[in-house]
Amino acid sequence: MSYKHLTTFERARIETLYDQGKSIRTIAEKLERSPSTISRELKRNSQRGLYQSEKAQENYNERRLNCGRIGKWSLELAEVINEKLVLTWSPEQIVGRLFQGSISFKTIYRWIYQGLLVEQDLNVLRHKGKRQKPQETRGRFNVGTSITERPKAVRKRETFGHWELDSVVSSRGKSKGCFATFVERKTRWYIALKMSNRSATSMEQAIRTLNGQLPSGAFQTATVDRGKEFACYSAIEQDTDIQVYFADPYSSWQRGSNENANGLLREFFPKKTDLAKVSDKELENALSLINNRPRKCLNWKTTHEAFQEELLRLI
Repeated sequence: MSYKHLTTFERARIETLYDQGKSIRTIAEKLERSPSTISRELKRNSQRGLYQSEKAQENYNERRLNCGRIGKWSLELAEVINEKLVLTWSPEQIVGRLFQGSISFKTIYRWIYQGLLVEQDLNVLRHKGKRQKPQETRGRFNVGTSITERPKAVRKRETFGHWELDSVVSSRGKSKGCFATFVERKTRWYIALKMSNRSATSMEQAIRTLNGQLPSGAFQTATVDRGKEFACYSAIEQDTDIQVYFADPYSSWQRGSNENANGLLREFFPKKTDLAKVSDKELENALSLINNRPRKCLNWKTTHEAFQEELLRLI
């Protein structure tokens, strides 16, 4: 087996299992990792006996930036390139005029983003760095089932019982209160459940709550993003009939129904809202208004009407 780094999902599971008092060997067995890997991770990233997956991932990302070879970079070369960048030359123009065949213009871009040139001042670039794809900070996709393996019938919204999941959080610094949000893909029916925090344990409880309220066959699959709250996916798949599929990084369009519905919910609870203070009645009223609007994609039925019709077919 080739060596691979721990992912965000695995670190979130380590945090959950460690908080539950599981032994290092038990955690290693559940993650199919070596006990020494888990022991080293806990020793390296724990403070006063407390392990936090988010902080551990931040430490990992910082260490990764400080490793590896720089390659052809040198102080003298950097001075020449910096001079031309300040004169508004693009990296491609610099390479074409001065370094054709010796270095790639993509290398210059990489050096800029790494802070090795112009002190990472992206204003020297024509597009100010806005076209750079965001760096994936949550680990490469090597756990769970990719959305590419999801059945075509789910993608085409031909069958009922397939959901998109996400979380809506309070404004940073307000509180940990948040909502677990669910959208049924065929009918667009939308539901939000309150959570005390954005942890895998809270999300797992929310998924089990909704699944327990629905008849058999109404919750078959879940399409989610790669947030740490979905590190509970293996327990959900093991204990229920729900198959979890993970969208690609930075591909919110793959869960468009949920993203759109979350935007509708934000009209009632803007981003500065402390969601922990939202009452059950306020949330219920907002969801009622959203689900009782006629939708063009449903031939002007409401999502509530479409959802009820599908539930009656299951009974």
